[in-house]
Amino acid sequence: MTTTPKAKLGIIAGSGRLPLRLIDACIKVNRPYFVIALEGQANPEDYRNHPYEIVRIGAAGKSIKLFKKHDVKDIIMAGPVRRPSIAALRPDGTALKFMMKTGAMKQGDDGLLSALIKFLEKDHGFRVVGVEDILQDTMHGEGALGKHRPDKDAWDDINKAVRTLKVLASADVGQGLVIQDGLVLAVEAIEGTDAMIRRVKDLKRPGAYPILVKLRKVGQETRADLPTIGIDTIVNAYKSGIRGIAFDGGGMIIMDKKDVIDKANELGLFLQAIDQEAIE
Repeated sequence: MTTTPKAKLGIIAGSGRLPLRLIDACIKVNRPYFVIALEGQANPEDYRNHPYEIVRIGAAGKSIKLFKKHDVKDIIMAGPVRRPSIAALRPDGTALKFMMKTGAMKQGDDGLLSALIKFLEKDHGFRVVGVEDILQDTMHGEGALGKHRPDKDAWDDINKAVRTLKVLASADVGQGLVIQDGLVLAVEAIEGTDAMIRRVKDLKRPGAYPILVKLRKVGQETRADLPTIGIDTIVNAYKSGIRGIAFDGGGMIIMDKKDVIDKANELGLFLQAIDQEAIE
């Protein structure tokens, strides 16, 4: 998708550094932007020097009014968001209408995000864009990054992990897993990648160290919730005894790519971008 040149970008900010990287990219090209920092998700201190408002996640009507007030044309969703319960959500009229129309709270994350994008575009006239439209350096095609490479045993595990994740994708569950010698040690669920990596430390078995595999789900809406790795992923993987990371070359955000590659080189981890469609 091509964004409108200089169209004001509305950033719906969850946690983490990704929204800040988007702001930096806007500033670099003199593109106007406005941030909605989701209450309880984003850190307000990160946005004190930027045009922003704190909005609770259930106040969809307020968010839409703010975007229109600030003449936002393009919207991007960035950063992990913990999914609240209905009670904690406290939906306003707009959010309630969306939930009743789409059955959103009964859907998996990907179904919910697809419905939300359609709601923003079809019902309210915005255009939802993906991270790769703003940060071209965060994606990577098929191939190895850095100086380390998976061996044959690692490739056997990677292939099994891809097949397993494809099965899980049909249930809208998991974007990642950790595998060792053909045994799946952990599957990523609502806890997120870093928490999954931490619990693997107590699950790994003797022998070759485990491998982390992260993929976008088959048919996933690529404008939101793409799998992401960064420096913390590399460090946490190393501490938990993981020897390498294989990821979807067609749909993975790599935060601070050069730093990630340097850290993987330093700690001895391989980084391998793969074509999941080529593995059956």
